[in-house]
Amino acid sequence: MASLSPSGEGYGGSLRYLTPLIRERGHTLPRPSGVIEHYRDFLPVSENTPIVTLGEGDTPLVKSRQIGPALGCKALYFKLEGCNPTGSFKDRGMCMAVAKAIEAGRERIICASTGNTSASAAAYGAKYGLQTFVLVPAGEIALGKIAQAMAYGARILAVNGSFDDALTTVRGLVEILDIELVNSVNPFRIQGQKTGAFEIVDELGDAPDILSIPVGNAGNITAYWMGFKEYKAAGRSKKLPHMMGFQAAGASPIVQDRIIERPETVATAIRIGNPASWKRAVAARDESGGRIEAVTDEQIIAAYLKLAREEGLFFEPASAASVAGLMRLPELGVDLTGKTIVCILTGTGLKDPGTAEKRAFVKMELVEPDMESVMALIGAPRRK
Repeated sequence: MASLSPSGEGYGGSLRYLTPLIRERGHTLPRPSGVIEHYRDFLPVSENTPIVTLGEGDTPLVKSRQIGPALGCKALYFKLEGCNPTGSFKDRGMCMAVAKAIEAGRERIICASTGNTSASAAAYGAKYGLQTFVLVPAGEIALGKIAQAMAYGARILAVNGSFDDALTTVRGLVEILDIELVNSVNPFRIQGQKTGAFEIVDELGDAPDILSIPVGNAGNITAYWMGFKEYKAAGRSKKLPHMMGFQAAGASPIVQDRIIERPETVATAIRIGNPASWKRAVAARDESGGRIEAVTDEQIIAAYLKLAREEGLFFEPASAASVAGLMRLPELGVDLTGKTIVCILTGTGLKDPGTAEKRAFVKMELVEPDMESVMALIGAPRRK
């Protein structure tokens, strides 16, 4: 019998086709590193496309122990996209955007960002020797995100305006300069990000009944819907989920059906007033029989703390919008009873440690370095 390589080529196909057989026999094998290699049959790549990877994808799908049962779900899962190399879902799409930029002979990449895109672009640019430029709204980006771009050596330009102003600027620049735009308006970003949907189906055995996801620039809800549709068309799933997208109330242009000139929210990653993928997000909502709704900053922070304190998951406020929105659905008339649901948690809480410092309300208690002093504070009974 032919030997089996990590890519499954010994059997004449990708490892993912062998997963059921491998599990049935009780064996485990390494998966290919990165989403391009693992899902290349579903991606627009050729023999000329380099395999660009930092090990993105294959993020955990963790079952809820508290929030799901309280909502009456059959099962609620959290997709931990903060486990990607730079701490957010952006890496899924960035590997594809950078691969196609290299294939096209580009030596420079550029993006506008509220933080996560800048970190991802800078990381992949650093690994593959591309000069990286990021435009960010001055004073409106979480320190944990801009620190990443700094560490990776990107050129950082702080724009005296909003994210939308920055995106308009870079879209104009790529029309006249030999430089690749790697925001989600780049179609290859969406192609990479759709692999999150593939992973959910691969792990659950089918699509969930509901997918709950934050909506900022709206590329991710667009990408997941694309992925679910492609997998169903290929016979990998039997159904499609209802797509439930959630914007912050102060940055909810789709919900309000108007451009928000000065978006405001504690969830900086979705502080966007004119989403680039607006029309495609609306299409995902309508085609799936889903909804796009708004959640307040108070609801976002409540979900942010609930995730941490009841589920042990520390994710940035924008991620918590998916959970805050899910908890709103019953009051909006959506019955969650008996449903299988997945919430996308888009970025690690370490991106924005300032929010935990300001909102967690945990007072540090000083104590002398001896057992008796500590015991007096914690009040723990002695062993019997």
